[in-house]
Amino acid sequence: YIDRIQAYDKKKKLNSIISINPNALEEARALDEERAAGTVRGPLHGIPIVVKDNYDVAGTATTGGSLALADFISEKDAFTVQKLKAAGAVVIAKANLSEFASSAWNSHSLIGGDAHNPYDVSRSPAGSSGGTAIAVAANFATIGFGTDTGGSIRNPSSWCNLYGIRPSKGLTSIDGVIPLTAYKDTTGPMARTAEDM
Repeated sequence: YIDRIQAYDKKKKLNSIISINPNALEEARALDEERAAGTVRGPLHGIPIVVKDNYDVAGTATTGGSLALADFISEKDAFTVQKLKAAGAVVIAKANLSEFASSAWNSHSLIGGDAHNPYDVSRSPAGSSGGTAIAVAANFATIGFGTDTGGSIRNPSSWCNLYGIRPSKGLTSIDGVIPLTAYKDTTGPMARTAEDM
């Protein structure tokens, strides 16, 4: 998946990825060793995922797409990321978004640039989780995680031919996620198939 990101994301002008986790391969190797030793954490064990760049992932920048946060390195994982890692998922990259998750119609940020729909790069992937949707649709990861305040998982999922879930408020945690409107914000998954979801 990292090879695909490096080969196609910028070259095809998708601009779905803001950063690649420098520890992803090491984390994946450790999970492979766990599996080889007979320990399987569950169905997410070793699965490569991307998260929107408003989720904190320890040791990586959490920019929200903004130059103002370009140098902010998170010291701990968002609660959702903690749970995903505990289940064995490998966060391989942080996905582009509309700056501070401010638009349900586009995914433009000063850090990641204009994100483009993988089915037609002259079109928008919607927002604000457009980078996540592009990454999943372009097969840069198995599953992606976005946030939804007013359509930001639902719109990109629809526009990029994916399945997406906007959970009811309170069913998922927003701890460690840059808020847009905290009383409406949720975190949720996006996948290519209902089976993956």
